[in-house]
Amino acid sequence: MHHASLEDGRTVFVKRGGDFTAEANGLRWLGSPSVEVLEVGEDLLVLPWLPSETATVPMVEETARAVADMHRRGAPRFGADWPGNIADLPLDNSPAEGGWRDWYAERRVLPYARMARDRGVLSASDVREVEAALHRAEQPEEPPSRIHGDLWGGNVLYSQGRGWLIDPAAHGGHRETDLAMLVLFGTSHLEAFLKAYDETSPLAEGWRERIPLHQLHPLLVHCCLFGSSYRESMLAAARSV
Repeated sequence: MHHASLEDGRTVFVKRGGDFTAEANGLRWLGSPSVEVLEVGEDLLVLPWLPSETATVPMVEETARAVADMHRRGAPRFGADWPGNIADLPLDNSPAEGGWRDWYAERRVLPYARMARDRGVLSASDVREVEAALHRAEQPEEPPSRIHGDLWGGNVLYSQGRGWLIDPAAHGGHRETDLAMLVLFGTSHLEAFLKAYDETSPLAEGWRERIPLHQLHPLLVHCCLFGSSYRESMLAAARSV
């Protein structure tokens, strides 16, 4: 990763040494409040250089309203038209039969539960607990929203008086997923963000009780990436569904 200057005087952030196609597709597809993609190549991604600032409550509230607007722009289906990734793991964006709950189970939760089992992080019994949670889960269906997909606090960059979204795992999904991710790992002035979001785009009753369902995927991803230190948190979420 590099801080560089262009001949026209602009300063940019350059990521090198990987395939950034999915990231660039996601940023362009999400639109505002995501950062602009200036250039993407075979092994580089060029973004504007945005010096970070301390988030204030007004900045957080404005960002929450922008995220709500992004969600409302919607998506043609659950998933995306490109293969995705989250951290170093592949992310299956292909369609699935049924509504969001079936798609979420088949494309987001179960593949990573099985991967964690195969890596020795979860037991067969643990995977059955995840499957049982999905079986009993209740989630009001909504049309697909245009979601970031990896919206923890580190992927909201505050600069130039506002928040910018970076490093997405973008796809058509359920908007509660983005909010559950913020709750899981925290962000600046979280309650102000959630309040401003709900005022802009009211959430279905009981959304806070459904947070553990939406946290299953990121917790399983962390089990796959970082091992057994996330196992108990994942099982607690499964048992809370």
